[in-house]
Amino acid sequence: MKKWLIIILLCALAVIGYRYVYQDHRDIATETSIYKLTASDISNEFAINPMSSENKYLNKTIEVSGSISDKNPQSITIEDKVFCQFSNEIQKTLNTDKIKIKGRFIGYDDLLEQVKLDQCIIID
Repeated sequence: MKKWLIIILLCALAVIGYRYVYQDHRDIATETSIYKLTASDISNEFAINPMSSENKYLNKTIEVSGSISDKNPQSITIEDKVFCQFSNEIQKTLNTDKIKIKGRFIGYDDLLEQVKLDQCIIID
């Protein structure tokens, strides 16, 4: 009886562990943004206190607005302060004056002094 209880317990732990490790990917497009900022605002926050800012935004969905300073097929840089990586190639023709992007904050690059977002989408 003890042997079966241990086997069932181990199987349950294996299933729980598998589900924890292999969670479904987040769909940033359907998530609500927790923070809405300009590129200058978020950059200034990291200039003042990078550690607390990183803890505040890490793995959160945020919206950033500003003007485009650099564009590649799968990424955009906003005001040289926010790097936004897209999952697919950008299909839209973009106006460089003003853009609003939603994405997941993944970190801050101290060397380039840039906020990094991934899974980005363009908000019209």
